[in-house]
Formats: sequence, C-alpha cells, structure tokens
Amino acid sequence: MAKDAVKSQEFRVPFRDVDMHGEMSRSAYVVRAEEAVTEFWRRRKPQKGDPFFTIGKITCTFHTALRLGDLVHMHVGVSKIGGKSAGFLVHMLRDGEAVAEAEIVWTAHDPVSREPVALPEDLRDWFYQYLD
Repeated sequence: MAKDAVKSQEFRVPFRDVDMHGEMSRSAYVVRAEEAVTEFWRRRKPQKGDPFFTIGKITCTFHTALRLGDLVHMHVGVSKIGGKSAGFLVHMLRDGEAVAEAEIVWTAHDPVSREPVALPEDLRDWFYQYLD
C-alpha cells in the first residue's frame, strides 16, 4: 500500500453490477477504479498550465470475486511517474482482504494541440507524495 494512500471511497456492490453467476462483472471493477482515480484528483486544485490527460492503459488483477452487497474500500496510490505519463494503482479491499488491483496509466497532452507533453514539475512533485 502506498505510504500516503488515499482512501478515496467505498461502495456496496449493487445489483446492476452483478452477473448471472452472482459475481460483480469484471468491467464494473474498471468503472469503479476510474471513479476512485477521479476522487484522488479532487485532492489537487487545477493549476494553470496543467496538461490534458488521456488513458493509455488499464490493467486489472483479480484475486477473489465480489458479490451483491459486499462493502468495498478503495485506496489510490501513484504506481509510476514517467516523462509524459503517470500511473495510478487502485487497491480494492473487502474486510481488509485484497480483492483486486487496477492500474490506470494516463498520458499528458497539450490542451490545444493534443500533442504529448512532459509532466510539469509541480505535478510530478505532487505525484511523489503518493508513490507506491
């Protein structure tokens, strides 16, 4: 777990996310991970000169299935800081036990030209607080 991981949110598995086998659909894990990263970003006020981000990669590792009504805690940390990208690791826990981890990698772009750009130093410094 990251040294300064953010308890970004918790949720109960709703009926809409459960498949015919009684387990949370795999795609719902990705949706929840994206929501957790959005909450993580709320900790930082937008700065002038911030880049525009796009998702470059999403991976998810599943340990055990979630079921209807399970209470899930999600924690977000920074998994990597590159020259033009940053990765976020979302830990999903039920009763303190790991159920899944999702990594989402964002690539920085110029807001006008949409060309890839380097991460600003102040943003890199902010990310280092949450590095796993």
